Amino acid sequence: MTRGIKHVDWKKTDRLIGETKRANGRIDDRVTAWEGLDSGGPRVRLGRIGRGGFRRRRLSATLLAVAFGCGVLLASWRWADRHAERPDPAAAMLGAAIAGGSGLPAAMDSAGRADRQAKDARDGEAAAPDRPGMSAADERTAAADKLADGEADSRSGGTVLSAEGAARGLQADRADSPLTVRVYLAQDRRIERVRLEDYVKGVVAAEMPTDFKPAALEAQAIAARTYLIRRLWYEDRTGMPVRGADVTDTVTHQVYRSREQMDELKDNQPKAWAAVDEAVRRTRGIVMVYGGVPIESLYFASSNGYTENARDVFDADLPYLVSVASPWDKEASPRAKETVEMKLSEFYRKLGVRTLAALTGVGKQPAAVIASWTDGRRVRSATVGGKQLAGSEIRSLLGLRSAAFDWKIEKGKVVITTYGSGHGVGMSQWGAEGMAKTGATAADILLHYYSGIQLKPLTAMQADRSETAKL
Repeated sequence: MTRGIKHVDWKKTDRLIGETKRANGRIDDRVTAWEGLDSGGPRVRLGRIGRGGFRRRRLSATLLAVAFGCGVLLASWRWADRHAERPDPAAAMLGAAIAGGSGLPAAMDSAGRADRQAKDARDGEAAAPDRPGMSAADERTAAADKLADGEADSRSGGTVLSAEGAARGLQADRADSPLTVRVYLAQDRRIERVRLEDYVKGVVAAEMPTDFKPAALEAQAIAARTYLIRRLWYEDRTGMPVRGADVTDTVTHQVYRSREQMDELKDNQPKAWAAVDEAVRRTRGIVMVYGGVPIESLYFASSNGYTENARDVFDADLPYLVSVASPWDKEASPRAKETVEMKLSEFYRKLGVRTLAALTGVGKQPAAVIASWTDGRRVRSATVGGKQLAGSEIRSLLGLRSAAFDWKIEKGKVVITTYGSGHGVGMSQWGAEGMAKTGATAADILLHYYSGIQLKPLTAMQADRSETAKL
């Protein structure tokens, strides 16, 4: 029997196609209905249309995912470009202003740097220049071009400063650093955000008498600035009681007068405020470096005539913190010499000597002998009642001003004479004042107390980094 095309029930076929569309999504319009002569009824020729719809849905999902990924990438680029216009001050400083030269610590290359780079929109955004038609980004670009062309003022950095060349103004940076310092105010239990140079002013006003000679105040400003920059350089968080701050306002780091206190100083003692402001302005951006790295710029009140080796006090052998003569303290400092007396029983108790004679006062008293001295003429070790103690430990236990002391025991008491005040490492503040009175510059003072260091502005360190990157 010859096969042929029979009559097709189109209504039933359309219904079946509609059901198939709802079940499988969009289907190919080329679907046809036909009936075989021996099929016994209509048949929709779907073939692989169901699986084809699945493949198309999977392709659509893939295209959507790719489009979404491209959108995220584009948004990320736009975010980075927009925020490049407003760099975080800490990140900008760490990445450009001071992170220069081959001395860059490995820690600064790690992801740990991000802990400091939290945004602070109020303090971090530089003010737009007062120039019509020129954005802040354009201004920065123009400034960079001028530096590249050598058109900027020579004081903007790039050279190592000698004592002679730094005698007037120390070739300070032309503008304040954009760096924001986060200071934890211990008494108020809050974090204050200030610019670098304002922070330095607060430290100078708190750490040194404001009636000191200008050169001494300038030396203090450089030491204070260097101390802070080194902490940021090494991402040092030691001594911090809270997160989100760089330094405290206590002797744990550097004593600091808050913005409110500095405003009060300006209102009530304008001469003192002006002296501090001038010292910081004349040294703007200057830091001390050794081997391209900011130094540990320790300082103290007054010496016994010599400073101390860092290794003898802090067990840190730093080549720039070694013993040097400081004869100016004896005449200038009110704390050059001090004598204290205490009962032997109290003396032994504070030092932890618990012999029967020490506890009862009956019998032969335990011997107290200074056994050795440091290069800085301070007590290295002493033996009391058979117990050996370090000079710095004795100073702490007895509450002495210095580890430069001697003693004598007579009539049931001990008489202790101390010389100078403080740990003795680095710059003597009263020594700096004495040097300034003789006509020494701030650079002379610093180069004397910190052996082999160099004075550099932050912009010079940035230039060094740029040159290193070209090699």
